[in-house]
Amino acid sequence: MFIYSLRASSIKFVGAVALSVVVLIALVALVPETGVSNSKAADAIGVEYVYSGIKTNEDRIMFLGQFGVSVDPAALEEEEIKIPDTFDKVYMGYNEIQRAQGLDLAKYKNKKVTRYTYKVTNYEGYEGDVYANLLVWRDKVIGGDVCSADVNGFVHGFGNHQ
Repeated sequence: MFIYSLRASSIKFVGAVALSVVVLIALVALVPETGVSNSKAADAIGVEYVYSGIKTNEDRIMFLGQFGVSVDPAALEEEEIKIPDTFDKVYMGYNEIQRAQGLDLAKYKNKKVTRYTYKVTNYEGYEGDVYANLLVWRDKVIGGDVCSADVNGFVHGFGNHQ
């Protein structure tokens, strides 16, 4: 006959190991992607867009080209910004635009990202200046928009023009 006994310390040890495994799995699921993988998102008609591997100015221009957006080749502005830890009303509204295009800035709260601004050259039906903004973190586009410079203008996702 084989008898095995467990002491309270053994049960605590097994419980601690099990809890550690659960916490590790939760962390892996919640930590944002680093852009190493070839991340893609799809629109309503099944077209897939590549959001990762955005390292150079040419990559950013080609990224916008996926959506039919043509821009002047030189970025008008390159600025490092910090996604706030808590979103105010403006950021919540802007994040809704991101979520509508398959992105979510909430994953990048408290991260420093680079915003690139380009002048759009092919926006039809609008007389004023139009700009495209890209938010890039670790070679991955995590957000952005196409907008007008007017006070009463517009702002929308990448693929919503024309």
